[in-house]
Amino acid sequence: MSTTAPSRTRTVDHLVVGAGFAGLCAAIKLAEDGEHDLVVVEKGDDVGGTWRDNSYPGAACDVPSQLYSFSFAPNPDWSMSFSPQPEIQAYLQRVARESGVLDRVELRTAFLDAAWDEEAQRWSVTTEGPDGRTRWTSRTLLMGAGSLSEPRLPEIEGIDDFAGEVFHSARWDHSVDLRGKRVAVIGTGASAIQIVPELQEVVDHLDLYQRTAPYVLPRHDRRYSALEKAALRHVPGLQRAYRSAIYWGRETYVPAFTVDARIALPAKKAALANLRKAVADPALRERLTPTFELGCKRVLISNRYYPAVAADNVELVTDPIARVSATGIVTADGTERPVDVLVVATGFTATDLPFAHHTTGRTRRTLAERWAETGMAAYKGTTVPEFPNLFMLVGPNTGLGHSSMVFMIESQVAYVRDAVATLRRDRYASVEPTERATTEFNDDLQRRMRRTVWSTGGCSSWYLDEHGRNTTLWPRTTFTFRRLLSRFDVAAYAVTAEPGSPGSPRPSGHPGSTPDREAVTA
Repeated sequence: MSTTAPSRTRTVDHLVVGAGFAGLCAAIKLAEDGEHDLVVVEKGDDVGGTWRDNSYPGAACDVPSQLYSFSFAPNPDWSMSFSPQPEIQAYLQRVARESGVLDRVELRTAFLDAAWDEEAQRWSVTTEGPDGRTRWTSRTLLMGAGSLSEPRLPEIEGIDDFAGEVFHSARWDHSVDLRGKRVAVIGTGASAIQIVPELQEVVDHLDLYQRTAPYVLPRHDRRYSALEKAALRHVPGLQRAYRSAIYWGRETYVPAFTVDARIALPAKKAALANLRKAVADPALRERLTPTFELGCKRVLISNRYYPAVAADNVELVTDPIARVSATGIVTADGTERPVDVLVVATGFTATDLPFAHHTTGRTRRTLAERWAETGMAAYKGTTVPEFPNLFMLVGPNTGLGHSSMVFMIESQVAYVRDAVATLRRDRYASVEPTERATTEFNDDLQRRMRRTVWSTGGCSSWYLDEHGRNTTLWPRTTFTFRRLLSRFDVAAYAVTAEPGSPGSPRPSGHPGSTPDREAVTA
């Protein structure tokens, strides 16, 4: 909890943390429902979330733009079928501005902590912004900070003593001129395969440190013609048809991930053919060949990655890193390679969400403390017992390996909207999922997870937590997720009535509950 006294106190109905896709979607849709007493706090200096932060060279989406955008805010002006980062960021800025929610966004305002006040039946939240610290009291707290927002730095001996420039891919230092430098990139994930081709063209030498080789499919990207963009703008239903075709095409990938990895054999062959076509050296090709089933780790797409790795000024290093010296990187075989600039592309803290350590629930323990016992889990990826009126967007087990997270976000926001409407209509002060509903949901989810390629594919990935549980991905179709969240199922929740409301619920014996909290039954 914060120790510095807030300079002011403010009261709102809804406080949203984060102004990326999730936070903006929640704010826009709640405002459409007449919930105007809301504020979005954003630690950055602009909206955009991950698409503001990840401005590294070559940054682009790996889901087609027609699907990786809000269904209620189509954009006929995408330049490419897979949009580059600046266009996605500009799109989010425009949507925020045109929707009218931009004046509800408080930029450069960081979330510090939150605690549920059982007596007041409200969240007490501390933020820090340009005018100092603010204590908020809010009826609901919506976490839209995302699971890929906090960079994960590698624990390598000596990295803090490196004399050159060092930065994470999500915190790219554009002031550093890389031309003619010796650069090292640690990691071969989704960011690295976009960065490497860009750097290879400008640096003197590039060392690429690979722990495991990913599958890399061809990137079937293309530029939209002026005629096609005009048609998307003016022909009724055309853009929706594009979106639907992409969506259903992507859903055909699901059985290969969740039923039988052999279904992905054509895609696996395409990835290996992509490798053979670009890399002539058999020894290098062998080191770039994955040793697990396709889909076990995130499947990547690029036409430029393999040619860049095969270039004369690039060395693929597969020996483990032992330490970082002041001037280079030392591998386990004793070799030291000189480095001027070190780029860390080692992903994010996806299985240890930072806000969980600073969010205290009804029982006086933090969300992180609860998850330390149970593993990261939520009811329908959105709500958690002990944390009334807390709604997580892009929460546990809502990630995807095949399609658009914007679809999942819109599904969750629809669920939250119905929850807020239920609070209003039935005069509930708070709603909290029951332990039973949460356990049953997650037991079923983890049972399904055991047969997926993420569990059986022979790899270790960032999808898994320290206990080996997949707490990040959704193991079913996205339309199933949308159906499950199509309405707020109050029967799965313990509720507390507003003081003085007619028909207050009967006592339920809920641990730590107030006398008027009960589990509603259908």
